[in-house]
Amino acid sequence: MIRPSPAAASSTRRDFLKTAGSATAVALTIGFEWLGPPRRAMAAVGSPAVFAPNAFLRVGADGSVTVIAKHVEMGQGAHTGIATVLAEELDADWKQVRVESAPANAKLYANLAFGTMQGTGGSSAMANSWSQLREAGAKGRAMLLAAAAQEWKVPVSDLTVDKGVVYHAGSKRQAAFGALASRAAALPVPDNVTLKDPQDFKLIGHQCPRLDVPSKVDGSAQFTLDVALPGMLVALLKRPPLFGATVKSFDPNAASAVPGVVKVVQVPRGVAVVAKSFWAAKQGRDALSVDWDDSHAEKRSTSQMMNEYRQLAERPAASALKVGDAAAAIKSATHTVAASYEFPYLAHAPMEPLDAVVKLTAGSCEIWAGDQFQTVDQGNAAKAAGLEPQQVSIHTLFAGGSFGRRANVGSDYIVEAVSIAKAYGADGTPIKLQWTREDDIHGGLYRPMYFHKLEAGLNERKELVGWRHVIVGQSIMAGGLFEVMVKDGIDPTSVEGASTIAYKIPNIDVELSTTKNAVPVLWWRVVGSSHTTFAVEAFIDEVAHAAGKDPFAFRRDLLEHEPRMKAVLELAADKAGWNNGPMPKGKGRGIAVGEAFKTFVAQVAEVSVDDRGRVTVDRVVCAVDCGIPINPDVIAAQMEGGIGFGLGAVMYSAITLQDGRVEQDNFNSYRVLRMNEMPKIEVHIIPSGEAPTGVGEPGVAPIGPAVANAIFAATGTRVHVLPFPKSNQV
Repeated sequence: MIRPSPAAASSTRRDFLKTAGSATAVALTIGFEWLGPPRRAMAAVGSPAVFAPNAFLRVGADGSVTVIAKHVEMGQGAHTGIATVLAEELDADWKQVRVESAPANAKLYANLAFGTMQGTGGSSAMANSWSQLREAGAKGRAMLLAAAAQEWKVPVSDLTVDKGVVYHAGSKRQAAFGALASRAAALPVPDNVTLKDPQDFKLIGHQCPRLDVPSKVDGSAQFTLDVALPGMLVALLKRPPLFGATVKSFDPNAASAVPGVVKVVQVPRGVAVVAKSFWAAKQGRDALSVDWDDSHAEKRSTSQMMNEYRQLAERPAASALKVGDAAAAIKSATHTVAASYEFPYLAHAPMEPLDAVVKLTAGSCEIWAGDQFQTVDQGNAAKAAGLEPQQVSIHTLFAGGSFGRRANVGSDYIVEAVSIAKAYGADGTPIKLQWTREDDIHGGLYRPMYFHKLEAGLNERKELVGWRHVIVGQSIMAGGLFEVMVKDGIDPTSVEGASTIAYKIPNIDVELSTTKNAVPVLWWRVVGSSHTTFAVEAFIDEVAHAAGKDPFAFRRDLLEHEPRMKAVLELAADKAGWNNGPMPKGKGRGIAVGEAFKTFVAQVAEVSVDDRGRVTVDRVVCAVDCGIPINPDVIAAQMEGGIGFGLGAVMYSAITLQDGRVEQDNFNSYRVLRMNEMPKIEVHIIPSGEAPTGVGEPGVAPIGPAVANAIFAATGTRVHVLPFPKSNQV
């Protein structure tokens, strides 16, 4: 993939997680200094030379700089970004920087975008940490300089620092951070510090090597699957085959007879087989006989549900956005356009299925997991164990992907593990709960299924004068911790990207009809924009063609009031050679743009379609504006990963139900993009002085409509149902 340097390239955040944080039991202490008189940097117990001026930084006598990360590293590069921000203000030597995960402690490590809750999500790691970590690093730097000035009896203003070494030019003295750690630890923490001018950045905006790569290459990285504790047992849980079913009765005898099986226990979500190994647990579960009560289970097929969605789209719905009178504008238009789009349930399918290790006693609960929602999980684990949240400790490990799945308000996999440990006896035996790939695909908490219906009107000058958009689908927020975010029947995650449409249209109606069923749903990478951006960008393309205008120029004219979105649109088009003339027969070029989490992304996709109608995505040109680019290589990687993730979804992925049963099992039937299908990708980062925003999710949103629009350019056929028809797949 081509990754030009930033110099080579030229909505608002949802509030629901803030509200979620305020609903948790753990209060947030605004700020991040360790408190208590005297207000000085504390040394680790037994290590007087360790310098720890705040909750995010520790400098050892050996010169090592340890950054404490409050966000989980699940492949998105959060640890590297966090370390870069702090190390920049500290003026640390990147070669001496390391990262460790913070404990579950919302008083010290709350996500400032979430309020009083520690957790990772919403592409918020960099945005909420930016000022906090800069200040943490700057205070550490100021104290190290003060320690050197005190030792050498010179003014601090005469000192400089670079790559972990403090210099005094006049006396030609120098001292590494490690040599100053002990003295710095005895000094008071300053109340105020001056942050660097961005023009002086040495790490931010440069290609700092990712800190998690070496351990992932040499195998020393610790994922939950790697955890092996003395006496540890492995558990697999047999869950209901239908959503909403429960255990009526079970016979443990056949499972218990399997060599290696230690115990069979019932828990709220099913029946668990606890064994000495994964294979014994799996064989035991396969042999287990369970009689299910499905009297309240979901027994419909997804085809039946979608038929109901289509009917609901014709009925009055709740208003998510109303500007002018769209109905009247469309009725009086000289030309109208209409289309509908269907989106399936989608699984997250991270490469590491859900797992957790729990060590439970009568008075404590210790958890090892790639934990994404520490505060929520701590509270739910405590409730399941019959303990207080402060009695639950969490060791956050690397997570092998998530895409939102590990961050759920019910903490399903964490609660399952704790419940199994409790049913086993809460005797301190470590128990590792593992989900198989089939468990993952069948496990629910999917991206909801949606139906979109759109209408538009053009006047005699072929100007877009009216836009009506009806969305039908399940709510992620309703009925749980985030219920308070549903206002007047509108779940903001169902309509974001549609109710926040950037195009300047004089008359707009966006409506939502929320459905209910027993299929559990959850946010999925880029949340609502995973479907709304497709509908908006595919339909605006149809409207542009109906107006007889170039799809790029049509969009650009409607974005005159949105300079940042317009800029990424223009950059992507320019780098892709949009105006270089028509492509050869059988090839097409499509464009799409979107905003998510205050990050603006535009993509141009080039496709080839053979004489059998099979589609190959050859090239994607991506332009992104995410504010100050902290780690350009990480930004490019996240755009590339988002494009691959989104491509797999629109081309292949779908969770379907037949009589309530999930029809997919593994990657053979729930297809994701394969390595040989990855297109050539170019990522162009727009230089910016704005505060940094997130990049883990926004790259997913435009790729689907960009490819769909390219297919139309190549074939004259529009895509209205996802995933793409099988004939379109190589």
